[in-house]
Amino acid sequence: MGKTIIQQARGHGSLSYRVKKQAFRYRIQYPRYLEGEGQVIKLMNSRAHSAPLAKVKFAKGTFYTPAAKGMIEGSKISFERKAEEIKDGDILKVKNIPVKTKVYNIESRPGDGGRFVRTGGNSGVVSRIIGNNISILLPSKKERIFNPECRATVGTIAGAGRLDKPLVKAGKNFHIKKSKGGRIWPRTSALKFNAIDHPFGSGRGKNPKSKIAQRNAPPGKKVGLIRPRRTGHRK
Repeated sequence: MGKTIIQQARGHGSLSYRVKKQAFRYRIQYPRYLEGEGQVIKLMNSRAHSAPLAKVKFAKGTFYTPAAKGMIEGSKISFERKAEEIKDGDILKVKNIPVKTKVYNIESRPGDGGRFVRTGGNSGVVSRIIGNNISILLPSKKERIFNPECRATVGTIAGAGRLDKPLVKAGKNFHIKKSKGGRIWPRTSALKFNAIDHPFGSGRGKNPKSKIAQRNAPPGKKVGLIRPRRTGHRK
């Protein structure tokens, strides 16, 4: 009798494949309206994020945001500082940030709370002004055009050295994956399965079957090439 493969187990939705709600209890988002200045009242760790979080208190309440490199508890951050006076941690509209300044947690649309560049150690760079729009070079080395009313945080996200330390033990990697939820480790190669347990099973000749899954394939059959842009060997 065959066994349930990972795609089928994930489709079933057991606790092993669900995101842990406790890990995502902090919502990382700018408040809709920010003015004046705020104060970092606490730096904290979050299992669901690759960077430490800063709890910021401002006139109308508190919010959580990825901490900037060098940020400390008690430091003040501005929401409307002049371009020549900005410092790391300030949250400003991109139209008020000078060219060649490093930024992170950039809004995709004005008021959405931040969508781009949120991983530990990363930052984008304000590259140029194109008419009424601002171009920012992302960590992927691609430029993206942003509305000048979008907000971003000045500086680089803290937590840059998280990948430098070796894991040493397999159990360490297991707990890292488990804390974020929805990720299974270790991952078994499809070729190592028996033929009855996976569409690529047995690996006769060690050549996986080149297969394009149907768009409406059920969990367990949706393996191989999923919506490929092209097929065949590159010439």
